[in-house]
Amino acid sequence: MDSKIIARFNDSILQEAMRRYGIAKDQIKSLDAFESFIYEFERNGAGYILRIGHSFRKSEALIQGEVDWINYLARGGVSVARAIPSESGQLVEVIDDGQGGQFLATAFVRAAGQPPWDAGWTSERYENYGRLIGRMHALSVDYQPVSTWKRPEWEAESLKFIEQYLPASEVIAHQEYRSLLEHLSSLPKDKTSYGLIHQDAHQNNFFMDADGAITLFDFDDCAYSWFINDIAIVLFYISMDAEELGFPTVAAFTQEFMTHFLRGYRQAYALDSNWLKEIPAFLKLRELELYAVVHRDFDINNIDHEWIANFMRDRKFRIDQGLPFIEFDFESLG
Repeated sequence: MDSKIIARFNDSILQEAMRRYGIAKDQIKSLDAFESFIYEFERNGAGYILRIGHSFRKSEALIQGEVDWINYLARGGVSVARAIPSESGQLVEVIDDGQGGQFLATAFVRAAGQPPWDAGWTSERYENYGRLIGRMHALSVDYQPVSTWKRPEWEAESLKFIEQYLPASEVIAHQEYRSLLEHLSSLPKDKTSYGLIHQDAHQNNFFMDADGAITLFDFDDCAYSWFINDIAIVLFYISMDAEELGFPTVAAFTQEFMTHFLRGYRQAYALDSNWLKEIPAFLKLRELELYAVVHRDFDINNIDHEWIANFMRDRKFRIDQGLPFIEFDFESLG
């Protein structure tokens, strides 16, 4: 989390957010978080999540756009953790930080189930995962937001993490990023392939129940991009668990996972299979973005976060050598 946000947060901010959402002092608990302050709370016997972010990261209008999108998906039958109103009926509560900025509080229904690595993966659950993403993309085609709440485009300045956070000494990474931007900017943006996407639908951002049903949450990064980007990001993160899931190689896992994921996805949405050839480009984009964010948030010579340390192992070498994130013939999945 940005150190400027941490420095401005204090207990009075939390207490004010609790007051606005009617949360009792003994009914709230802090949770681990990356970009915002996250809490779980109980109210009238039901479970919810309170998120407190800052205007340094996202404006009130952008968060209004996020919760509007989430509740649109919920009304359309997609299994997402919908946003709930505060005591005064607001979906976004603005709390002045006393220094010219604002903390922005939002609350959501707590997703049913448990983290997917606790629930366990099967081929049917990979299909459920794909079906959920496909349903979201099917609804995205016709989504019309309030103009002042429109979420950012994929290439917005605020999303250019490589340019913002990656040291200039990472010459090859910067060169590869510029080449990627040129390629991606040339891709068509018709409504059947480009729209509002989650852009971070990995295993930390959904729960799975005993029947394998998935509830998606944390739409903080939602933006306008290609639907295939959402699919690539899903694969990016889950492929990091290939060995733990019992596969001898990442390629073997990719074959298994994508076969079932796309089967479910295609039951909900018919994305042109020609987009499969773009998956390596979007995998590389996420690889470079995460590489930059790690430089922002960690001492890269002393990383004590196991998942991040695993990601960073040989990462500079692989980037400098121009190696794909996953060596696989994605067009074969068509």
